[in-house]
Amino acid sequence: MGPFVSVLLLSPPYSILTYALPDYLPRDAWFPGCRVLAPLGNGSRAAVLLDTESDPPPGVEVKPLLWPLEREPLLDADYLDMARNLAARQCRGLGEVLAALLPQGFRSAKVAFEDRSGGRPRRVEAAALRKADQGELERLAGAWMRGEMGQATPLAREAERYVILECEPPWPIRPGAKRQEEVLEFLLGRGDTPLPVLKSALGDGADRAVSALADKGLVRIAREAWEPAPEKEGPADDAWSLEPTAEQAEVIGNLREALERGAFHPALLHGVTGSGKTLVYLHLARACLEAGRSVLVLAPEVALALALYRRFHGALGEKVAFHHGYQARARREKLFERAARSPEPTVVVGTRSSLFLPQRDLGLVILDEEHDESFKQEERLSYQAKEVAWFRCERAGAVLLLGSATPDVKTYQAGESGAMVKHTLANRVGGGRLPGVDLVDMSQAGPEPLGSTTAEALQATVEAGEQAVILLNRRGYAPIMFCQVCREPVGCPECKVSLTFHKARGRLLCHYCGHSSPFPCVCGQCGQADMFPMGEGTERLEERLGDLLPSGTNVLRLDRDAGRNQERMEAILAKFARGEAQVLVGTQMLSKGHHFPDVTLAVAADADLGLNLPDYRAAERVFQLLVQVSGRAGRGEKPGRVLIQTRSPSHPFWNFVLRADYEGFFRRELEMRRRFGYPPFAKLGLIRLSHKAGDEGGASELKRLSSLLRERAAELGVRMLGPAPAPLAQLKGRLRFHCLCKADAWPDLRSLYAEARSAVGRDSPLRLNLDLDPLNML
Repeated sequence: MGPFVSVLLLSPPYSILTYALPDYLPRDAWFPGCRVLAPLGNGSRAAVLLDTESDPPPGVEVKPLLWPLEREPLLDADYLDMARNLAARQCRGLGEVLAALLPQGFRSAKVAFEDRSGGRPRRVEAAALRKADQGELERLAGAWMRGEMGQATPLAREAERYVILECEPPWPIRPGAKRQEEVLEFLLGRGDTPLPVLKSALGDGADRAVSALADKGLVRIAREAWEPAPEKEGPADDAWSLEPTAEQAEVIGNLREALERGAFHPALLHGVTGSGKTLVYLHLARACLEAGRSVLVLAPEVALALALYRRFHGALGEKVAFHHGYQARARREKLFERAARSPEPTVVVGTRSSLFLPQRDLGLVILDEEHDESFKQEERLSYQAKEVAWFRCERAGAVLLLGSATPDVKTYQAGESGAMVKHTLANRVGGGRLPGVDLVDMSQAGPEPLGSTTAEALQATVEAGEQAVILLNRRGYAPIMFCQVCREPVGCPECKVSLTFHKARGRLLCHYCGHSSPFPCVCGQCGQADMFPMGEGTERLEERLGDLLPSGTNVLRLDRDAGRNQERMEAILAKFARGEAQVLVGTQMLSKGHHFPDVTLAVAADADLGLNLPDYRAAERVFQLLVQVSGRAGRGEKPGRVLIQTRSPSHPFWNFVLRADYEGFFRRELEMRRRFGYPPFAKLGLIRLSHKAGDEGGASELKRLSSLLRERAAELGVRMLGPAPAPLAQLKGRLRFHCLCKADAWPDLRSLYAEARSAVGRDSPLRLNLDLDPLNML
């Protein structure tokens, strides 16, 4: 047996274990960062070799590894260091982190080899290697080292079958077809879904229901999930035919110098909407490729990433790849392997998960719309894409460029303080002007969603043959279904929130746990069926516009219901871009980055929404959203106009929005945060705790842990508020509590959380997790 090595299991318990190198393979067949087959119990596990020099625990018999899964390491030292850094930040094990980052096929031990040493290829399964005698192992090892035995093939080469919803509700199925209804509702909420995932979620009978729905044309079964073509409809967009403005040229020149230096260079590009930030990105990407280094471009949503991909593909050709987390498994795995193996510099355009592709020699990382909250992942493995990008660029000596018209306050402060270099694009390309912004006073208005001023402006826009976008950041038909007998809203049985009425689906939905019930219904409190929908959602606004606007006006809606999958979302945006509809109604997804030259009117229907949430970032979020949606108007030759409806027109906040005065807003917001000790003047952490509703053991454990947390926080110098009931006090049948912690350094917050985790133990009724620099305070 050869030297001892440490390997990291990529499946539970995610341990770091010590193995010996087998004597039938030479030592140079093994190297850090390569995946290996590690025998464990009666089977084998996929693992990553971390170190080729390791001492086993005394008195322990060490098993030999079985076989390497590649001839070159899939993960280099920088990638492993990134995973270690992320594990330390989030107080998670390294194995858990790597398992979350690697595609499924690279975590599986269900692999096979192809032995070509005997002439005719022979398939060798991993189980056969475990049973082979020494002579057979030595023969196969010789074939492996001579290149006559193929690498493991972990990729999902066979395309998965995807189930795709083909039509909107209501659906023509008989009332008793419950299984078919479950499938349709699942697809409407989740989008395109692999058939095995659908069967796993819905159980027996789901496949039969899918077949019946396919026969009716309500769903389609495809061999692969929808993927966009690189070419957009219409003439190709030749990026290089556009001459940079003087502002753009200065920014490009400065950042090219930083690229040429080959040292870490964080920078902010603060450019007003329509100022041509994308052209700057393209010129820098080309310069980076010419220097022989790779490029990564991130956008907060798939639709925006797709638009950027098409620009980059049109300018730089086939070397540009498109990546996002909703792609088919086989495609994601191929892109992962391509990023690790490519001998040439690569360009990847995608969403936040693209950060974890193992691109080599990164020279430039761009985060467009860097302020967007979608760059923070909160479920499963929590991470902030900007922090991970900073780490990768620092290690690689790369340029990190954060672009936005409304930068995150922390990012802008970093630019002001010199921690980043700030570049500014103050003017729109082509001499266009920012649209004029007016407030519409709704304080005396009734329940109608649009005031008379707004309605008249919409009618005039449509009659002039121009387009308008209307933002209402609340999907569904009505957020509350109110019983007029007992005066109570219909609530979710698992969450202490009202159910939202979705008229087209004929259902009441919980937007937090997914609970669904049919409508019409009887009140659970009084048993009566006298219900009244209260409030406005995008679905109801779309319906009302049909009565308000001239006959024949086409209205489109863009929200999570209408854009249920990427194919549908792309179709809606393309249809509006072609001028086949005059009005686009939607939630915040329509405010981000889209370029519609014929839009001359932008409306924020309920601009107060979100301004008074219990969250120190509430004003920043609303400011960013309104400035971004304002930027959709007047991007072509015609001037634009923006109408912002509010029921509190005297609020000083509106002064900044009306002038798109980011500097003024930033100064005011920074002073408020300085006064109350919020980021960037403190490190903020949110410890979330929960237990089942009605669980007395959970309540008792919470009381005990609260005392421990307060005592330890005082010792660490951490300022802690709580535990207190969360603003959303019950979700998914669990009572929720928050501890808001402020500290001068991140390690103090992690230490406090680590002690809390140790105190509760594995069998505790309490669940807890740590969210560093939280974006969601609800």
